[in-house]
Amino acid sequence: MTATALDTGTPELLASLEAGVLTLTLNRPEARNAMTRAMNQALAQQLAQAELNPAVKCVVLTGAGDGFCAGGDVKGMAASGDGTVGPRTIDEAIHLQRVNQRETAGRLFKMPKPTLAVLPGAAAGAGLALALACDLRLMSSKAIMTTAFARVGFSGDYGGTYFMTQLVGAAKARELYFLSERVSADEAVRLGLANWSCAPEELAERTLQITQRLANGPTVAYRYMKENLNRALAGGELHDCLDLEATHHIHCGQTEDHREAARAFVEKREPVFQGR
Repeated sequence: MTATALDTGTPELLASLEAGVLTLTLNRPEARNAMTRAMNQALAQQLAQAELNPAVKCVVLTGAGDGFCAGGDVKGMAASGDGTVGPRTIDEAIHLQRVNQRETAGRLFKMPKPTLAVLPGAAAGAGLALALACDLRLMSSKAIMTTAFARVGFSGDYGGTYFMTQLVGAAKARELYFLSERVSADEAVRLGLANWSCAPEELAERTLQITQRLANGPTVAYRYMKENLNRALAGGELHDCLDLEATHHIHCGQTEDHREAARAFVEKREPVFQGR
């Protein structure tokens, strides 16, 4: 099957859909894919459409060239001399930042479809936060992670403090934010910041293996798994989590996907899921 290129409205974000997998590529390799307003707006739009598009079974977020995303465009901020405010009032800038964060990192985390960050190279600052917002992370063995914020006098954004604290605990998250040290791919896997690491030349094949499983998996069950897991992460009370699991579990039992899986189990074959 041939990938279908999608128009994102900007060359700074590439999008393609193939066999249920939407691949979004941050495309400023000359700037290590540092984020811009146009890139963020396009990313937000593509994610909003993907959430409602039944043809999209899972989403891959990656970066062009040798990097994933360097975070905000620090050179641009230095040139303007005013951080992230620009011509806006502080209140306007804060509101815009909140909207941007919810529509990108927030949607990657909450949308009822699996999301995978594929890191060919460094993920720093807000770029790291976008990677951590995804459900799963695959890193090239040459890639690194760093919060980077302390090095540029920022406190952090795009949910990085939330995601990292959930993944590695408060003490380690504080260390990585305060000191902004680099984390290698192997160390990221050990800490739980990444799920897998592989040689750079194996990254595309490993991505395909993972996304094929996700795209061909039980869509309805994935939706409810993600909601259950997110509720637990948010500190949901035990009985509330149990009740939510019961509701979703019984609902999944009424789907054609479950009946097909049960038949396949008895017949000793792989199930073919239809997402209903």
